[in-house]
Amino acid sequence: MISITQKVKEDPYRLGFHLMPPTGWMNDPNGLCEFEGKYHIFFQYAPEDAHGGRKQWGHYISDDLLHFRFAGSAVLPDNAADQDGAFSGSALIEDGEMLLYYTGNVEQPGDYDYIHTGRESNTIMLRSKDGMEFSEKQVLLTNADFPKEYTCHIRDPKVWKQGNAYYMVQGGRMQADAASGEEDPGDRGAVIVLKGKDAEHFRPVYSITTEKPFGYMWECPDYFELDGKKVLSCCPQGLPQQDYKWQNTYQAGYFMLPPYFDIADPQGYGFGFDGTAEGAHYLLEDPEGSFREWDYGFDFYAPQTFTDHLGRRLLIGWVGMFDADYDNLHTTERGWQHALTVPRVLTACEDGIKQWPVEEIDRLRRGVRMTERANVMLQLPTRKADIMIEKAPGEGYSGKIFFEKAREMDVVGYEIGEDRKLHEYVMLLRLWVAAWSVFEISIESVDGAPDTFVLHLIIEEQPGRGRKERKVRLKDFRSLRVLLDTSLAEIYVNNGEQVMTTRFYVEEEVARNAYRLQVGPPRTRVWDMKEMRVAYE
Repeated sequence: MISITQKVKEDPYRLGFHLMPPTGWMNDPNGLCEFEGKYHIFFQYAPEDAHGGRKQWGHYISDDLLHFRFAGSAVLPDNAADQDGAFSGSALIEDGEMLLYYTGNVEQPGDYDYIHTGRESNTIMLRSKDGMEFSEKQVLLTNADFPKEYTCHIRDPKVWKQGNAYYMVQGGRMQADAASGEEDPGDRGAVIVLKGKDAEHFRPVYSITTEKPFGYMWECPDYFELDGKKVLSCCPQGLPQQDYKWQNTYQAGYFMLPPYFDIADPQGYGFGFDGTAEGAHYLLEDPEGSFREWDYGFDFYAPQTFTDHLGRRLLIGWVGMFDADYDNLHTTERGWQHALTVPRVLTACEDGIKQWPVEEIDRLRRGVRMTERANVMLQLPTRKADIMIEKAPGEGYSGKIFFEKAREMDVVGYEIGEDRKLHEYVMLLRLWVAAWSVFEISIESVDGAPDTFVLHLIIEEQPGRGRKERKVRLKDFRSLRVLLDTSLAEIYVNNGEQVMTTRFYVEEEVARNAYRLQVGPPRTRVWDMKEMRVAYE
């Protein structure tokens, strides 16, 4: 019998420095934490079905975020309270114990819509003293414990301790008209805030939502403070797709909450721990203008954050998307699907939050090549690379970029200067396999808006499996970093102010060939990348 490790080595689409399922399906990262000197990354897992199915929690452990051991399944749907799936949740470390919280999913037999009727959402807790062996399951909350204004869709508990109190947020779907008396087109997304006197006893105290629906459901909530700023992260479902935002089926992003916001008592409402949350709403202002997306690529959803011993706020997201009009046929044919992003360090900036790969990833770099002229073609024999394009120090003062281009939209020159015009189209980076273009990253100016540019990610028809184009608006362009990993790319723009993540697939007959990288600007640095070590058995 061929081992999992051998299958991984033989699969041309497997990744070198991103976590994947050993077999089957992977989605949301869960229970992210550092415990007793080790990083623990749990995830939604269906080991026998590459297309999903009944979810459990898989488990990876690492000392350094570069060497991982797959520790099997940590949470199984083996209880009456989670019989149809151990859904997403989080971890709390306290007094030498790891506490896991998750949603137990139960779908009652019968003719139900499983939104307003027929579904049980149970909040369940487990304890562990070593991060490997877990206690009996304890049901903390059921649907009956939440305000009646909510549908059956309540899930994904994130728990933390602040001061002497414990807090939990859960994602929810609120019944139409629940937050205001105005005529409402449908259900609305919300985050339920719960407070506890200990790590087991929680009560809802209020909801964070919007006056008018901003999506019908908010999944995977997360609350944290970063560099003095207060952040609510969530995944709204039901936002209308637009040209430059909300381009995916479902979105993942965050709200920067006002400085006066207090999770315990927003705006001095005086909510009591033992009070009722029915009708108690904190309404976010201008959600369309204040919501910022974590990632503008095709494949990103359900991020979760945690803080490690270095004080870093780390984010990991799911490299995937539900209900998309594109697929991952090349991997599902081989019995697996999806991956997780590399851990990203979060830092606050003027316009929101920047994301950047953890510095440990730099230790996978091998050598460096720097281009001396424009429009250079480089070989990528490992099909894994770290690519950096950035404005050289001291060039120009305006930060605006001026390119000269020639026939067929190709780049022949690159310089930073005072010229405030940008040619209509500039190729920054293009990936080739054999004679076929796979994807391209380019930038163009916006007519009538001299300080606005658009970065394009364009994937050719076959490698895209339905993926075509993603766009993000920029005030200027300063740098581009691409982590390229066999069949996945993470693209960091302007030091991580915007990010785009995508999968891509070349045909199997050329999948093992070296990639070729066509780089527009000179002074581009390219590192080949080693693989991180993952022990599956």
